[in-house]
Amino acid sequence: MTIGETIQRLRTKRRLSQEQLAELVGVSRQAVSKWELNAALPDTDKLAPMAAVIAGLLIFFLGRRHVRRKYGGK
Repeated sequence: MTIGETIQRLRTKRRLSQEQLAELVGVSRQAVSKWELNAALPDTDKLAPMAAVIAGLLIFFLGRRHVRRKYGGK
């Protein structure tokens, strides 16, 4: 599964439109579309806002082991 497919899957699972996600993250709808089409990647400064909107996305980008080590999980 690509990053774009993951973004789209998590977005639709939370019943958000591209426009809604874009507004919440602070980007254009076109940027979200490019991410989902794998034509571009989100800037790193957009990962935290996106994770706040779509739980689990930051863990996907950083990797579960890194997050678990850093924040004390198993």
